Amino acid sequence: MTRQTPPAPDRRRLLGYALSAPVLLAAARLKADPVPLRPAPDVETRSLDDIHRAALAEGGKLVVYAGGDIPNAYAGVERAFMARFPGMSIKIVTDLSKYHDARIDLQLARGRLEADVAVLQTLQDFDRWKDEGQLLAYKPLDWDAIAPGYKDPDGAFAGIGVIAFSNSYNPAMIAEGEAPRDAVDYLDPRLKGRIVLTYPHDDDAVLHQFDRIVQSHGWDYMERLIRQDVLWIRGTVPARLAVGEGKRAVTFTASGTFAPPANATSRFILPRKDVFLSWPQTGAIFREARHKEAARLYVSWMASRDATIARTTQWSVRRDVPAAGNVGPIGNFNTDPLRFRVFMKDRTRVERLKTQFEHIIGPAEGPNPTGTRGVYIVEV
Repeated sequence: MTRQTPPAPDRRRLLGYALSAPVLLAAARLKADPVPLRPAPDVETRSLDDIHRAALAEGGKLVVYAGGDIPNAYAGVERAFMARFPGMSIKIVTDLSKYHDARIDLQLARGRLEADVAVLQTLQDFDRWKDEGQLLAYKPLDWDAIAPGYKDPDGAFAGIGVIAFSNSYNPAMIAEGEAPRDAVDYLDPRLKGRIVLTYPHDDDAVLHQFDRIVQSHGWDYMERLIRQDVLWIRGTVPARLAVGEGKRAVTFTASGTFAPPANATSRFILPRKDVFLSWPQTGAIFREARHKEAARLYVSWMASRDATIARTTQWSVRRDVPAAGNVGPIGNFNTDPLRFRVFMKDRTRVERLKTQFEHIIGPAEGPNPTGTRGVYIVEV
């Protein structure tokens, strides 16, 4: 029997292993031994004015990455912050949360983080960043006023406001009594060519809405919806704006205010029977933030009662701030604001759903509605 000589090792492959080994080992150590979060021992005791002085001494600058889908969505918040805290400079960069979280991870990998604070829809990221030791624990002023379900007990992150997606209609195009409110209403033949919706495979919150619809009405619902000649677009605010501008009459993939001004060109209404989506838009400070005192100032200001009242258009995360428009507590409605976080953490299922909806609807078309591009956005 002839003994076979094993093939000689591939030098290039061995060299590749040798060169990659230190990187792989470093990555393994980073994953195995993250810097643990140090829980915030106490709630902030300094006043906003005290923190303001500390932030000015630090340099008076702040960068916030905020989830949104139109350019400069937080310009009003920037103005209010600088009016309340003279001498401070703030830039709130708006982009889709799924782009911001990837941007932040890339900055962390490069060792140069631009964002001091992130306020995002991608709730699974906050648990992950906490586990990786990337967050700075902080319990802002009025911490105890925030409902327990909306905040991390160690102070790693907290909700800043509750957002709900449901129906918007143009009152100049359709009467309130005829506006669709439940999913099956959108199959009415009279609405053919009058519906605008956000691609579910481009926005996880919208994906959650469609997931619940399919669970209730089956995948056949989607085939019937497609036959309604829907205008599919990127972005939820753009969907609401399309309704307000009269491009289409109705949508169910947008947020809105419970107390619109009399001249508002769109109205927001909740379903009659269907479950609807709500969640706490959540914020956190990064451990590597360059402007930590400014970040603490921003988070405490956003949590304050006055600032919360000023920007609440639906429900609040604070137990002492009622919903806008005399709408009752969120617990009175057919929604669970904590369920979305559970949905977002199952990334395998989320990615599978995205592909399934893309097969039915087609790829999401159009540019990023915010126009934000690049890894680093702000020069500070």
